[in-house]
Parts: sequence; structure tokens; C-alpha cells
Amino acid sequence: MTAVAEPQTSFVTGLFIDGAWSDADQTFDDINPATGDLLTRVSSGDAAHIDRAVAAARAALEGSWAATPGAARGALLYRLADLVERDAAELARLEALDVGKPVGQPAMLDIPNAVATFRHFAGWADKIQGTTIPTAGYLGMAQTHSYTVREPVGVIGAIVPWNTPLMIAAWKLGPALAAGNTIVVKPPEDAPLSILHLGKLIEEAGFPAGVVNIVPGLGSTAGAALVAHPGVDKISFTGSPEVGRQIQKSAADTFKRVTLELGGKTPQIVCEDADVVAAINGIAMGLFFNQGEVCAAGTRILVHRSHYDTVVDALAQAADAQVLGDPFAETTTMGALVSEKQKQRVLDYIEKGKAEGARLVAGGTQPDQPGFFVRPTIFADVDNRSTIAREEIFGPVGAVIPFDTVEEAIAIANDTEYGLAATIWTQNVSLAHTLAAKVRAGAVWVNGWAAIDPALPWGGMKASGIGRELGWAGIVANTEEKVVTVVL
Repeated sequence: MTAVAEPQTSFVTGLFIDGAWSDADQTFDDINPATGDLLTRVSSGDAAHIDRAVAAARAALEGSWAATPGAARGALLYRLADLVERDAAELARLEALDVGKPVGQPAMLDIPNAVATFRHFAGWADKIQGTTIPTAGYLGMAQTHSYTVREPVGVIGAIVPWNTPLMIAAWKLGPALAAGNTIVVKPPEDAPLSILHLGKLIEEAGFPAGVVNIVPGLGSTAGAALVAHPGVDKISFTGSPEVGRQIQKSAADTFKRVTLELGGKTPQIVCEDADVVAAINGIAMGLFFNQGEVCAAGTRILVHRSHYDTVVDALAQAADAQVLGDPFAETTTMGALVSEKQKQRVLDYIEKGKAEGARLVAGGTQPDQPGFFVRPTIFADVDNRSTIAREEIFGPVGAVIPFDTVEEAIAIANDTEYGLAATIWTQNVSLAHTLAAKVRAGAVWVNGWAAIDPALPWGGMKASGIGRELGWAGIVANTEEKVVTVVL
């Protein structure tokens, strides 16, 4: 395997609190997934650092940021978008080094989406309006004038996952800042570097001190302290259902608002009339993009029996054709999983699939090379009650399940605790809308996978989470509605 390229700039590894950078006494190791070697050591914030960051955010919320009009907030977000676009190559490099994904993937999706998100919400910053509401008057004695306004929730704690850190950080920062909130960001310990570089860009853009604070650290220390802090008004978390449950319980103690995006087990439904070639290409993308470390990864492939053998064979070929290796090599199509722990988790699920009777048709092993690699894996003849069909693996493992009728496909698709996304492959417009209405998922895509956009709300049902990010829903999630009634 070709050696992984080194970054052209030094890493940002400190804490960004109240507009200033500092180092913590403790550090944690940031490991290169493609080699298993140490990339750098990052400052590890603790409860005291979180307390400082929350205090800075509160002071900015009640001071300089409160005095910043929406148009000025929008101008700062536009400036930040321009800076992210300027540093796109370096940010993509940092994500490839830190996450293990091929560098072309963040260059194609993650970074442009972050830029688009900042620009989209920059446009909202001076357009957040209330309404006037007619009433019957005050006790029958006087007329009233009633209206609503949307005010910022307050200090928001944003906990970001390691699979697409910069993009999801933008999803949390964009609407929150547009709405006038201040933020404390806890980057993922497995992949903090792109968000720390973003901190430099936030500083360069000219945001007032304390508006955005970034505290890297471990989830058990910095993350837990952020969730429990009484000065935090809302937690926005993207990650596992297990941690999401803990956050919701902890947030209840201080009545914090929460937005939780907690992963999924996305079905991809190939109908009898589907364009099978297009479907196979889209399914492969939904399985293998970012090594399958995607909350909306299309890992349950539901195929009409008339196309079943064709799809199974094609997906096996697509899996075998993936080239694993250096994220910076032009020939690489799939990178490494983020950590040794995640690699072992995926391998354990593969063994469960074998033990529970699924038919392994591709992959299932780790290559003989350094780094945290697992070969893309396809199981056929999967029972939807099996472990690999029910639990989120977060790796390049697909489970192919046959069906005979549309009703059966809907039943299988909905027979899961998750409800984040679904993909439907059909050329029948009526069937597409019918299925979209019946599948229980926050986002349904027809003839494509991951059709995301900053203008579209994002979030799930059931164990996939609570609330929405992006779109107007992102503004609503980051504001409180206040009603004012004047007795005339």
C-alpha cells in the first residue's frame, strides 16, 4: 500500500474558547485509520473547560451577539462559507487523514455541502419572522393586538460525530448562528481536525468572541459535562441511539431542548419495474460510500424476486471491485474504518451474519495490510429478523432480502426500530408516491440515494431521533416562539 500523504499544514490541536486558543494539560491520541499510526495529540478538554466555554457563550449571547442584527449575522456566515471554500482542499485532506475516507469523497460532498449550508442559512438570518394573530379581544372590554416573535433558544451544545464531522458541524452551526444563538462545539475524539481548522476560519471571519467555542475532548468528560451543564439551553447531538438515550435522560434534569439524530437501517426497495442498472449503481453507492459509515447507509436491500439474482450477483461484483487503500491514491475507492474498535465491531457483525444463516456472497474479511480495513461485504438470503438486518453496523455490509409484493416490501421496510431514510427504485410515479407515503422514514428518496440539501429538513422517526436539522425546520429547532399581546 502506498504511504499516506502528509498534510501540507500543521494541525490545529487546541481549545477555542472566548475567541482565544489555548492548550489543555491533558491530550488524547488522534490515530490515522489508514495506517494505525499516530497523527497527532489533541488537547483534551474537561468540565472546567466546558464551564469556561459556556460562560463565554452566555456572555456573547447577552452582549455582542444580541446586538448583532440578522443582516450582520448573515454577512459573517457568508464570509465563513467563502473561507471554507477557499480552504476546501486542506479540509478534504484533514477529513481523509482523520476519518480514513478517500479524499475525493469529502471534496465532492462534505465540503461543498458545508459551504452550501453556511450560505443557505446566511440568507435566513435577516428573514426570521413572527406572525400577527387576531383574537376576540380582552375580556370583552378591549381590543388586542397579538403577535409572535422567534427568539434564539440560547446557548447550544453541539456534539458532532466522526463520520462526516465538518459537514454535520455546519448543519448545527448554520441554523443556530443564523437564529442568533451561541454555541459550544464538542468535536469527535476520533476525527477532530477539520472542525478545529474550522475554528481558525471562524476566528478569521470575525465572529465576536464567545459566539462559537470549540472544546475537543472525550465524550465521557467534555461531552458529559456539556450535556449536564445548567448554562446550556439545548443539545444538538448526532450519533448512536445508545448515547442519544443517555443524553435525553441527562437533558431532562435541566429541561434542555434536544435535537437527536441517531442513525438508521435504511431500506433500498427495488421494485419490479425498476431500472435495475441504475438501482444497482445507486445501491452500491449507498452501501460503500464513506466505508458504509453513514447514518443513512442503504444497508437493507429489498429486491423484487424477479430481479433478486441479478442484483445479488451485481452487488457481489461491485463489492469485489472496490479498491481499499491509501485515501490519497487515485486508484482507491474505499478507505479504512475510523478505528480499531470500529473495525472489530464490523467484523463481529459479519460473523453474526454467518452464524445466523445468511449467505455470504462477497467480502467478509480484512485485507492483509496496515490500517483498519474491512472488505466490503454482501449477504444474500437474509432474514429481516436477523442481527445484521436489525442493528446498525456502520460499515460496508449489505443485507439483501427478497420480496414478492409491494405490501410485503413495505412491511419489511417498516419492520425496524429505525426510521431515518429510505430509497425506492421504481419508474412508476404513482407507485413512488404510494410507497413514500407508507414507508416510515424521515427522508424518502426515489431513484437516488442521499439526495440531501441544506434547504431540506433532516431527521428521523422512531429510534432514529427527535427533531429536525436544516431547512426552515432548522430555524424552528433553534428558536423559541414568544407571543406578545397588547391590550388596546
